[in-house]
Formats: sequence, C-alpha cells, structure tokens
Amino acid sequence: MKGDGMKKKNQGVALIITITVITLLIATTMELNRRAGDAAEFTGVTRDRLKLSHLTSSGIHMAMALLVKDKNDGEVDSLQEDWADKETVTDLMGDIPFPEGTLAVEIQDELSKIQVNALVKFPDGRDFNQDQMNMWERFVGYITSGENEDDDTSASAIVNSIKDWLDSGDDDLITGVNGAESDYYKDLEPPYTCRNSPMLYVDELLQVKGVAKLVESVGGWEMLSQYVTVYGMETQTTGNKFTFPGKININTAELPVIAALLQLNDLPLAQEIVGYREEMTDGNYTHDLSNPNWYKNAPGCGSLEIAPNLITTKSDFFRIRATGEMGNVKVTTTAMVQRENKSGKNTCRVLSWQTE
Repeated sequence: MKGDGMKKKNQGVALIITITVITLLIATTMELNRRAGDAAEFTGVTRDRLKLSHLTSSGIHMAMALLVKDKNDGEVDSLQEDWADKETVTDLMGDIPFPEGTLAVEIQDELSKIQVNALVKFPDGRDFNQDQMNMWERFVGYITSGENEDDDTSASAIVNSIKDWLDSGDDDLITGVNGAESDYYKDLEPPYTCRNSPMLYVDELLQVKGVAKLVESVGGWEMLSQYVTVYGMETQTTGNKFTFPGKININTAELPVIAALLQLNDLPLAQEIVGYREEMTDGNYTHDLSNPNWYKNAPGCGSLEIAPNLITTKSDFFRIRATGEMGNVKVTTTAMVQRENKSGKNTCRVLSWQTE
C-alpha cells in the first residue's frame, strides 16, 4: 500500500511537471510568434519608410527642377507663379508613378521672412543695420500687440540681445541696457556662450536672452519661427567675404512681415497690400508685381514709403517640404535650396536636408 501511495505521488509530480513544461512551451511559442510578428511589422515599416524616403527625395528634386525653370523664365518671384501654386505642384508630382501611396510637395520662399542675421552689418559683424533694427522692433511689437512690458521681452530688449548674440564684439559692453553677452549666459544652467557670428539654425533664437519667454507669451514657437529665417547670405566677389542684405520679397511675405515693414500709423495698409497682390480677374492675377514699388498702387498706399533696402521682388532661397504617406507610415523630407548660376546655367544647391 505504501508503494502504491508513493507511485501515485510520483505520478502526480510528473503530471505537474508535464503541465508546467507544456505551459512554458505555449508561452514561449506565443512570445516567439509575437516577436516574429513585431519583426515582420518592423521590417514592413522599414521597407515602407525606405520607399517613402526615395519618393520624397524625388519630390524634392522635381521641385528644384521647377524652381530652375522659373528662374530661366524670369527674375521676378511671386505667389502668382507655378512653384507657389499647390494645385500646379500637385499635378506635377502626379507624374511620379507611385500607386501604393501619396506624395505632397510644398515650396516656400525663404526670403518672404525676416532674416535674423541681417540685423548686424556683416562682414564686419559689429554694428546694427538700422533699418533692420527698426523693422525687428516693429515686428516684436506686432506679434505681442504692443502689450509686452517685461524688461527682458520688450521689443528693444529682444533686438539688443539678438544683436549681442550675432556681433563679434563679445568683450565689449552689452548693447543698450538689456542686451546680453557671454557673461550672462555662463551664469545659466546649463551654461553656454554667445555664438558671436551669424546663426546657423533659426532654433538658436530660443537661446537668446528673453526670446523663450517671449515665445511663451505669444502662444508658442510656431508664432515666431514661421516668420524668421537664418538664410539669405550673399558672398562677395572678392575677399571671400559675406553679407546678409536682408531684403524681404514683398511679393511673397505674409501679413505680419508686411506689417513689420510699415510704420505704426500705416499698419492698416498691410492688409491692403496683401489684398492687392492677390486680386484676380477671370481666374488671372490682375496686377504686375515686377517693380518693388508696386505697393504704392494698393488702396490708400500712394504716399506710403517703405525703405528700399528692405524689399525686393526676387528670391533665390527656398524651403521645399515633401511628405509621402503609405498606409500608417509617413515620411517628411525638408530641404533648403539656393538657386545659383554657374557657368551661365541656373541650378539649385542644397543647403540642408532633413528626413523625419
């Protein structure tokens, strides 16, 4: 009897072990199956991202070809042209055979924005560009509705701090009473120093004294960043030097930038200028925008004066954004390009390229 009890006990232990092993095998199989599914999904996503990366790259190059054609056709750049028309660009992108997904491309004139680096006169990099300084102060006042009384984020304080960030005189006194040189930034956590040269990325503005606080007060970085750029550099023919003319394309600038070009009493005319350039008759644009002074023809603008060294009707700097989608996978490639003429031939040079 004792032997029978021991035998049953051993059989019970064996059964428990068997059940445990089976349970582990089932769990392991399920985990391996899940990992295999994840691996397959990852492989599929990677494959789709690669396809979309090539697709968006093709979109960027087709947009560059469109910009070169536009340059060959004429010097003036405006929102009346094919590169600025989303439907025309969409039709052009339809020539790329890609039945599995979609491609959307947008071209934006980078000189429709205020050029940060033009605030200082380069190549010397020491003094204010006075007209640019005045425009910056009007711009900051415009986006804050003139209600900003904070010492660090007032229009003059922001402009002085940006100037100190750009200028090469880091050992000199700060600009005005609110500027900031490296001594100020070294006391921050974490500490850093002024660039003391032209900005390379527009996000650098957030490092400048008062700008982050200003951005928070006006509703976010997008409110400011969409109207400013670090591009616009021109190289001089001799001495390997550079400058930032800072001229804004009045044919493509958005309303807040147009407003920054005007004196405070003339602000209501900004909308008249934008409306004038958008007027159409029978589906065609009504007005010629080839002369920078066309704004005088807008209603009420006959006596208006914008500093000639602040405006142009030409641009050679463009931001191209190509977005490809396939299923749940989305890839966006953004390229900054500069049109230039080499050996009598117009081309586009890529200044930056980012895929995300």
